[in-house]
Amino acid sequence: MPSRLLLFFLIFWGNLTNIYAQKYELGKVTVEELEEKIHPIDSAAPAAILFKVGKTVFNYNEKTGFSATHTYEFKIKIYKKEGLKWADQKVKYYVGYQNINEDMLSFSNAVTYNLVNGKIEKTKLENQGAFKRKINEYWNEKTITLPNVKEGSIIEYKYTLKSENIVQFPDFDFQFSIPLNYFEYITKFPEYYIYKTLLIGTHKIESDAKIVTGSQNFANEYGQSRTMSYKQIDALYSAKNIPALKEEPYVNNIENYRGSIKHELERVRMPEQPVKDFTLTWEGVSSTIFKDDRFGKEINKSSFLLEDVKKILSNVTSQEERMKIIFQFVQNKMNWNEKYGYFTDKGVEKAYKDQTGNIAEINFILLNLLKLAGVEANPVLVSTIENGIPVYPTRTGFNYVIVAAKMDEKEVLLDASRKYTSPDILPLNILNWKGRLIKSDGTSKEIDLVPSKSSKENASITFKITENGKIDGRIRIQRTDYEAYKFRVQNGSGNQESYLEKLEGQLGDLKISDYSITNKISNIADPIVETFSFETENFIESIGGKFYISPMLFYTPSKNPFVQENRQMGIYFGYPTQEKLLVNLEIPEGYVIETLPKSVRLALEDNSISLSLKVLNEGNKIQFSFSKDINNSIFAAENYNALKTVFQKMIASQNEKIVLKKA
Repeated sequence: MPSRLLLFFLIFWGNLTNIYAQKYELGKVTVEELEEKIHPIDSAAPAAILFKVGKTVFNYNEKTGFSATHTYEFKIKIYKKEGLKWADQKVKYYVGYQNINEDMLSFSNAVTYNLVNGKIEKTKLENQGAFKRKINEYWNEKTITLPNVKEGSIIEYKYTLKSENIVQFPDFDFQFSIPLNYFEYITKFPEYYIYKTLLIGTHKIESDAKIVTGSQNFANEYGQSRTMSYKQIDALYSAKNIPALKEEPYVNNIENYRGSIKHELERVRMPEQPVKDFTLTWEGVSSTIFKDDRFGKEINKSSFLLEDVKKILSNVTSQEERMKIIFQFVQNKMNWNEKYGYFTDKGVEKAYKDQTGNIAEINFILLNLLKLAGVEANPVLVSTIENGIPVYPTRTGFNYVIVAAKMDEKEVLLDASRKYTSPDILPLNILNWKGRLIKSDGTSKEIDLVPSKSSKENASITFKITENGKIDGRIRIQRTDYEAYKFRVQNGSGNQESYLEKLEGQLGDLKISDYSITNKISNIADPIVETFSFETENFIESIGGKFYISPMLFYTPSKNPFVQENRQMGIYFGYPTQEKLLVNLEIPEGYVIETLPKSVRLALEDNSISLSLKVLNEGNKIQFSFSKDINNSIFAAENYNALKTVFQKMIASQNEKIVLKKA
């Protein structure tokens, strides 16, 4: 290895804390461990990982060169009934390679320990059997079920993954839904391979590395034994007391926050060979995808669409109208087969004939029609929320493709695969940071997926209170953009009777009449408007001849969604929103106001969230208005306490009552 590379590693690791691997071995179970009833730090934990030990080493074969072997050992304590599910262990492994052999995965050392009459009873998994199933063309999965697992048990197992893929290793996760007491991860990399190491999560990890001599014994093409020696970088990562990663409200993808260590190959320096650079850029990734026949060729197939585009665009000259007509045509004609991807499976021509296709096929048909109509349009690579936010350039960072149509100087984003999308209204799981727009010359650029415009839900309520405390009122609700899209996805295919029955229950067992709705499943680019009359005896308490009224009625929040003391993950709202409620209330005859809620305005320092409540009174009329503006789609965990406080104060104000007394 060149001296400057050695210096890089020595400097890099010299700034980290030196630690020494402790002895964490399978088969070393004590009576004290089995007697432990609750986790010493997290008493609510149903189980805990006592340790996870991993190792990645290289092997050499004369025919295939270097490959990697990853081994993982687990020791898990079961505390409660809810922890019994940890007896089932599933591991996915990749089989979708085109040029190398598929990964090989095997389980071993699977044992359950129980305390029986003060003695340790050991139950082995017979034959170390694992069940294999095919997930899709790229992934298989193996499963084992540990035997005789009960509350108090300790289970152990090991699995080994052998892979010829040395470009990108499996992530080493060290945070789970239960606490992890200790982990260590050892890597032994030959000097020929330079890896980029990335730490995901906020946990402090201790690390150490050193340069040692490594070697490989192998048989050459004549069956003779040979030894290869080289410099090797041995690294050790470890940490203690990693807390459970728990579900929190308003999280896009919990996997984005899971503590893990990632390695990706940057450079290969084999003896007497040119240096091979594996450092990818997003430009490089996009170019590679574009050159694939299932992408580049398919976005230039349009002859079979000529007759249809002439029919649907007869006498239409406006670029925007052409875009809308083509979008609706594809949306109505094509049916999504529920397969993601940015490559076609059967090709756009056959998908068009079948009227069914995957995401790429449907949106490439849209793209080709737009280009035939003279609309400038390009594909946009996207990672869905479930696929995560790619932290470095890689082809697997994308799993979806949409279309960007240029209208004047603005890119309008389109996805015709779903029935309730519209121009610039995408499926919610596509609103994931940034996409990559690829132009016909192979160049690319970043493009924002999260909208800057607020989606609105505005409601106005007018109601009267009768002398016996009954409410008669009427409400109008208007939803725009993503608020309308969400409503259509949830309610578009249902019948009105069942919807109203559900709505009456959701709004507090009131009675709805004179219901009407516009643009529920038609004119889907327009707002949805609901109107209905209602009557209820809820939301008013009669105590000592006084009426205590919740002025926001069924919009009164019951509790703060943010109740955790601390927050590990960012707060994700999906898209900017504006919520407004205007209430006009008529006081019953013979009553006067004793108390009104106070007007209040609350906001974060940068006004990224603002909430206001206003109360006005004139004669026998009370007007109550509430507004909430969330101007960002996501907030960092550091903003959690401020956000929690703002919501808590506003909820307290929203729950203040109007008090009426007899005149």
